[in-house]
Amino acid sequence: MTLSGDVCVVTGACGFLGEKLVRLLLEEEKLSEIRLLDRKIKSELIQSLDDCKGETKVSVLEGDIRDRELLRRACKGAALVFHTASLIDVTGAVEYSELYGVNVKGTELLLETCIQENVSSLIYTSSIEVAGPNPHGDPIINGNEDTPYSSCLKFSYSKTKYEAEQICLQASGELLRNGGHLATCALRPMFIYGPGCRFTLDHLRNGIRNGNVLMRTSRRNAKVNPVYVGNAALAHLQAGRALKDSQKRAVMGGNFYYISDDTPPISYSDFNSAVLSPLGFRIKERPILPFSLLYLLAYLMELLQVVLRPFLKFTPPLNRQLLTMLNTPFSFSYQKAHRDFGYCPRYDWEEARKCTSDWLASVLPIERQQMNLK
Repeated sequence: MTLSGDVCVVTGACGFLGEKLVRLLLEEEKLSEIRLLDRKIKSELIQSLDDCKGETKVSVLEGDIRDRELLRRACKGAALVFHTASLIDVTGAVEYSELYGVNVKGTELLLETCIQENVSSLIYTSSIEVAGPNPHGDPIINGNEDTPYSSCLKFSYSKTKYEAEQICLQASGELLRNGGHLATCALRPMFIYGPGCRFTLDHLRNGIRNGNVLMRTSRRNAKVNPVYVGNAALAHLQAGRALKDSQKRAVMGGNFYYISDDTPPISYSDFNSAVLSPLGFRIKERPILPFSLLYLLAYLMELLQVVLRPFLKFTPPLNRQLLTMLNTPFSFSYQKAHRDFGYCPRYDWEEARKCTSDWLASVLPIERQQMNLK
């Protein structure tokens, strides 16, 4: 199955994953039209698409995901929506009301609009953080969609992403105004890395400040399985194609899928070392402080945040949820996605690591120059 002749919508089109998905859709499908929806559209992105868009019409819709009229214009006549837009917050810097408004209410409005405008399929980009890890740091090694786990979500980002995911999955099978039915599924990518990843860029900047030394914040045995952005985008495309097949649509509707690839299980800190060591960075073998002491400090900083909230905004650099995530073995298989809609990673670890390191090498001189100017 292909998406040839279809009108597709990508929300969060200028985000890290959204941008890669847009380019992949233009390179591999002969769409009638692709609509890019984002809070702020990057003009350089639109210009860069000229070499791959062919005869596909590229339409731009700039605005808030909570704008009903904007959503109506985006969905009118569309066959498929890739909903990648969300507010990402792992440090507690964003107010809960804003996270809920964008991640949950925005998703609700989008689904309502899909039903009103007869959009037949929607793919929701969820997150590994809706699964955990839980506050106890209970591990999962090579888990799957049926692995029992008490997640007990505490973090606002995780909770809003989970609620939005469930709303999407429950909407599968809803009756459209034209008599058809909406099919939805959710993809739960692992930590997504690759060229353009702002989290990896932050580690590069911290390494520069520390004299080309990377601080260890995760134990070596706390292995996770990150996914390369090119493979995460490919999984979305393959899911979209599969939803056009009536048999696969019946299987996929209302289900979620873990999306990983063949990146070897590795701790977050050792992953940063793997992509930054070719640039001359080295990692400290031991954490700055023992985990138990770091956890206590994170707790005290969270208390301080609560005390200071009426007077000023203080965002702790580390919190208990983030510290637990960084130090819990948490990895999942992509075999269900392979079985149900044919997902198969395109980029292996060596190619993905090289592409990521090459990108970091290209921005390193600029980052060093900016550091020197401060």
